[in-house]
Amino acid sequence: MNVIDLRSDAVTLPSREMLESMMRAELGGDLLGEDPTVRELQELAARMFGAEDALLLISGTQANLVAMMAHCRRGDKVILDSKAEIYRCEVDGMVSIAGLAPMPIEGSKGTFTGDQVRQAAKALDSDASSLGLLVLENTHHHAGGTCWTPSQVADAAQAAHELGLKVHMDGARVFNAAVALGVPVSDYMRHVDSIQFSLSKGLGCPMGSILVGDSDFIDVARNRRGLLGGGMRKAGAIAAPGIVALNTMVDRLSEDHANARRLVDHLEVLEEIVIDRDSVQTNMVVADISATGMTAEAFVAKAREKGLMVSVLGPSTICFVTHRGITEEDVERAAMIVESVIPACRSGVCYI
Repeated sequence: MNVIDLRSDAVTLPSREMLESMMRAELGGDLLGEDPTVRELQELAARMFGAEDALLLISGTQANLVAMMAHCRRGDKVILDSKAEIYRCEVDGMVSIAGLAPMPIEGSKGTFTGDQVRQAAKALDSDASSLGLLVLENTHHHAGGTCWTPSQVADAAQAAHELGLKVHMDGARVFNAAVALGVPVSDYMRHVDSIQFSLSKGLGCPMGSILVGDSDFIDVARNRRGLLGGGMRKAGAIAAPGIVALNTMVDRLSEDHANARRLVDHLEVLEEIVIDRDSVQTNMVVADISATGMTAEAFVAKAREKGLMVSVLGPSTICFVTHRGITEEDVERAAMIVESVIPACRSGVCYI
């Protein structure tokens, strides 16, 4: 049985060109700054973002933690959205390794305003000096792949900078946001102090993330990466597919976005599947399945039996993520499987 995997774009497989680039990569000692392929990737990323410098890391989790450690002192507080990936999935490292305290605020579809940042600072009263960082997530995973616009980023970042905070963007999927909005990623970089983006999600690389910022920040980040055991030797084999990805895979993301909208077209005819179409801005579709009478875990398990893999986002919400390798035919079949999982196919529109 051909299984359609819509759990995450992190399952995207590298292209043949990426795999071949790993074999051809010129290697050197990255710890000494002498790996030419790593240098080429970092210079390319810095140019794309309009940043002074960039740093290759193993994962987005490591990149975010390194950024927080580079920007903050132990004991500092970090303002971020209450549903942010860093808060929901990476908070242990923030607290136990970096020694930072999260200050979650309630956003709307993953975004919040400069006034909300000021209000969060005001709530600390005399302890406001302990604020160190504002974190934005773009696109926002748990909001369903929603985008921050550059103007929204500018508003929140201005408030943070007025308060003396640095601003970091967890931009694991920032290229999805840029493609969806038709803006260059440099439009985000001009407002913030650092951005990390993933090479291994929609861009399709086997592994790796990039952190971009000014030269002084990257120097400190390189030190913090070493403290976490992240220094690498002949890392050109990791960097080579990243160069391919940045040159060939960014514009292709629009295909994933089109497939996500196509999936919504198929699913929204089902009364038991509730989707907020306005939130489907990139390659994610979040569906409320409470009307089916099933839990998300039960629904996901049943779908898997039929050849569709999706992820649980909440007790009654599931998430579909389109990516390279998913075709229009896969999207149509996925919708048919979802229909067949609904008990007694209660909508009466059954395809199967």
